[in-house]
Amino acid sequence: MTIRLFRAGSFLTALLLGSPILPALAAQPQPEATPLPSPLPQAKDGAFPGTIKLSVNATDLAHHVMSIHETLPVPQAAREAGELVLLYPKWVPGGHAPEGTITQLGGLEVHSGGKSLSWLRDPVDVFAFHVPVTKAQTQLDLDFKLLSPVTDNEGRVVMTPHIVNVQWNEVSLYPAGYYSRNMPYQASLTLPHGWQAATALRPTGPATGDTLTFGTVPYNTLVDSPIFAGAYVKKVALNAPGGVPVTLNMVADKPSDLAYDDAELQIHRNLVTQALLTFGSQHYAHYDFLMALTDELGGIGLEHHQSSEDSVSEDYFTDWKHSFPQRDLLAHEYTHSWNGKYRRPADLYGATFNTPQRGSLLWVYEGQTEFWGNILAARSGLVTKDQGFDSLALMAATYDSQAGRSWRPVADTTNDPIIAQRSPLSWRDFQRSEDYYVEGQLVWLDADMTIRKLSHDTKSIDDFAKAFFGTNDGSIIVSPYTFDDVVLTLNKIVPYDWAKFLNERISTVQKRAPLNGLEAGGYKLVYTDQENAFEAQLLKNRHRVGLRFSLGVIINAKNGTLGTVAWDSPAYKAGLAIHDQLIAVNGDSFTPEVLIDAIKAAKTDKAPITLLVKSGEHFRTVSIPYHDGLRYPHLERIANTPDRLTTLYSARH
Repeated sequence: MTIRLFRAGSFLTALLLGSPILPALAAQPQPEATPLPSPLPQAKDGAFPGTIKLSVNATDLAHHVMSIHETLPVPQAAREAGELVLLYPKWVPGGHAPEGTITQLGGLEVHSGGKSLSWLRDPVDVFAFHVPVTKAQTQLDLDFKLLSPVTDNEGRVVMTPHIVNVQWNEVSLYPAGYYSRNMPYQASLTLPHGWQAATALRPTGPATGDTLTFGTVPYNTLVDSPIFAGAYVKKVALNAPGGVPVTLNMVADKPSDLAYDDAELQIHRNLVTQALLTFGSQHYAHYDFLMALTDELGGIGLEHHQSSEDSVSEDYFTDWKHSFPQRDLLAHEYTHSWNGKYRRPADLYGATFNTPQRGSLLWVYEGQTEFWGNILAARSGLVTKDQGFDSLALMAATYDSQAGRSWRPVADTTNDPIIAQRSPLSWRDFQRSEDYYVEGQLVWLDADMTIRKLSHDTKSIDDFAKAFFGTNDGSIIVSPYTFDDVVLTLNKIVPYDWAKFLNERISTVQKRAPLNGLEAGGYKLVYTDQENAFEAQLLKNRHRVGLRFSLGVIINAKNGTLGTVAWDSPAYKAGLAIHDQLIAVNGDSFTPEVLIDAIKAAKTDKAPITLLVKSGEHFRTVSIPYHDGLRYPHLERIANTPDRLTTLYSARH
């Protein structure tokens, strides 16, 4: 009988067949790690030799593609080293995370003197490109494209048939080895015929055809000066005559959306007035609100030193009565000109846009900005006092009931932009996400009321704002701060153990939200069966039904899908999870009204609420033994106490 080996020379086969001849086994060494390549050139605080020219063509709306040409001098040091390293911005200002859109860069070609040069992407840092150069090559010409998202499935849409949003960090490369503030850039932008642009940049003169050319600015200023452009644009001055120019630049999907009355415009003027009264300074040569009234362009709220990118719904003005839940956006981003752009946490200031950032003080940068955004919205009339109070009640209730409070302090959530990069979370209230925003707001409310109490109502957080953000009036040079700087300024307003006050609320696990500010302000958080008007309108605008404080769910009103299931809530304990779909309630087809009626009835009928639920391709019946009725958060006045909260929310004169 012939035995055929299936793998000639196979040691395993020979062993199984009982081969008497076994190969000798040599000792195998352990593998050695491959050394990492040399580090990229570190930025030095010296002048870049020459001006970099950047041209962007944003006319290909059909394909959502921007074409870029960049011309840059090759520094002597790079020519001697035989290589120039180009960087694509990774750490986007205001994003607090390495979220540069490197996936959208394509078609990169490099030339010098008409000769094509090969490039090599760095094997460790994929945002870096190595370009070989000779001593004779004094200039590089770069051509590449931004392949921006066609739909929101690929990312944020920045090109629509009527609006384009150009962010210079997405359409530029820059040489490694220099501080971003020391690299001069002259940019130009070509738009579809007849379009207008809005930006904090200033053009060198009239457009040449459809191309705008802007004055030479440092690279960090360029990146901090994005553009909204469109077919339908209106620009209105918001500043007092003779003051530092502040402009509301509006771009819309259609011209009818740019309809507002004098009263609505005056409210936006009030915002500028109230901010200046609050901070007592201006840290911009001019300021441009870039506001897109759109349901097509991707949503955004992003701060810049002399401008802000603000996306609101297309009916922001035309349905003014119901647009109030989004009106604090402009106030929030405007506040950032002082808090975040002029005064900035020291560990968030980087030499370049590829220098890692650390967000340990985001509860000041974003938390106090969230606080002032809400206050300035009320002081200016963007929202009424009652709407502001309802918003505050909603935030207080949401964070007070958060299950994640049991394990994660606010300080650790400042790492979340890097950890999660704003990706969807299954159990957000247990994971906690970027809670430094709203919980920071509650901490600063507590600080304000503490100042008022300690000073017998002669001082407030307004005094802190002027002292901390009002320095060097007119300067646009960044002024970094540390935790100790915050504490020092608070102590100058009123002596107290502010370090302990802040550390207890920010750096330690607290099972309850910091609600002392509400009570010191003359109010307490209560729950009733009457809807919170702010929450109701907010959810209606988004086609949602909010039962967060009863069953523990927020539901898509159109199809019954659960968008939120609160950890340890009645819905959670019954086995529900996000993306489950409600099909029936107590035997009747689901509608929001049917579910709400069932919750009301269960308050007296002790039978559980029975739901038919679809999970993926599976159906199941779920019983929820909930009998506490509808619960919505509100602020209730505490009798015989000072109404400090109303004072805080009132306009300054």
